[in-house]
Amino acid sequence: MLEPDRETRSAWTDAVGAFVENFVAGLEKAPASDTEPVDLAEFLVEPPERPGAFDELLATFTRAAGHAVETNGPGYLGYFPSGGLLSSVLAETLAQTVNRFTGVADTAPALVAMEHAVLRWFCRAFDLPDTAGGVVTSGASIATLAALTAAREDRLGGPDPLGTIYVTEHTHYCVAKAARIAGFTSAQVRVVPVDEDLRMDLHAAEALIADDRARGLRPFLLVGTAGSTSTGTVDPLDALGALAGREGLWFHVDGAYGGSFQLTERGQAVLHGVHRADSITLDPHKSLFLPYGTGLLLVRDEARLRAAHADDGHYLQDIDREHDLPDYADLGPELTREYRGLRLWLPLHLHGVAAFRAELDEKLDLAALVHRELSADRNLEVPLEPDLTVVVFRSPFGDATTERLLQRINGTRRIFLSSTRLDGKHTLRLCVLSHRTHRAHVEEAIAIVRGAARES
Repeated sequence: MLEPDRETRSAWTDAVGAFVENFVAGLEKAPASDTEPVDLAEFLVEPPERPGAFDELLATFTRAAGHAVETNGPGYLGYFPSGGLLSSVLAETLAQTVNRFTGVADTAPALVAMEHAVLRWFCRAFDLPDTAGGVVTSGASIATLAALTAAREDRLGGPDPLGTIYVTEHTHYCVAKAARIAGFTSAQVRVVPVDEDLRMDLHAAEALIADDRARGLRPFLLVGTAGSTSTGTVDPLDALGALAGREGLWFHVDGAYGGSFQLTERGQAVLHGVHRADSITLDPHKSLFLPYGTGLLLVRDEARLRAAHADDGHYLQDIDREHDLPDYADLGPELTREYRGLRLWLPLHLHGVAAFRAELDEKLDLAALVHRELSADRNLEVPLEPDLTVVVFRSPFGDATTERLLQRINGTRRIFLSSTRLDGKHTLRLCVLSHRTHRAHVEEAIAIVRGAARES
């Protein structure tokens, strides 16, 4: 039977509710990562012909989930934490239960209106004009693909072997991947040099664009980064936006990590000029603490996004499209999509925007503390001052020592850091971003790093 009776449904949901409570309650003391080897045989069992027992299957899931980096915990300071905000998890449960189709507004107009209201609020937060709009995606990668496709259609009229895109070595690789999917070669993705602070060099970009035009190429897309993955560095968005405007290029801002800091005064100062963007990608599963799989694309002119993606079929002739709400299937590559709006709508309404602003401000304060303390340690080299909440550092004694430093730090299982390469050197990165990470956790992390640096 695929439809359980009421008693069975209650037992299942009670068991899941107990798991959620125990899991969240245990995060404070949970190890930041499970590095022990695991025998995967138990988890590679194919589905049986006969029914299984829910409690046994839940137990298997619980064991499987335990063999992982604890991305929800306060000690997760690697890559970009995804806080898994409980209110968003509950919203997702509600959304999946009612299982409404929201690819077109006519099938669930009130739910689409709720999602649309959140998107309009984001557009206003970035000072985009009344023509602006957007779509909630599974992440910034799909959002980037949609933005690049819109730029291609709007500026080039379709795939063009002469079209050129401008990035830096620190632009997220999802841009190059989206370009490849959209029909561009790697030679059409032009890498602009960066300055000593790892920001796109404005004059180098200007010169490269001019040189490409002189060679008969068609520059059409300039990508600015609002918080790079390696260092959290923000490009000079205002100057780049002005350059794109003068040259007639589509200006895209990758704000997957850093964009949400626009909600704070300090973030607005760092992101100055983001309002010039033709498109902005965000990952609320990063800096708004929501579960993985929550991305946003905002565009200056929703009509241009629709023109690049809308299509039709005879089987949709019964759909009423005469309304003021967007049909999200017309704004990106996805036709079928779950109702993603509630995972944003419920937390923002339940907690209030001020709570998110306060959390982001706290993370900026804590990152500044990390930078200040690690910079004062003679056993560490801290090459950059953070724009946002990523602090990078390394051993002054070379790559091998830096690698051992990371092993010692993560080996404590109290915190988890990640690494990158800057100027050819192995470099560690510590990102303060989880809503569960507070001053006591950061002070512990500083002590662990300093202790490991002395030993390395």
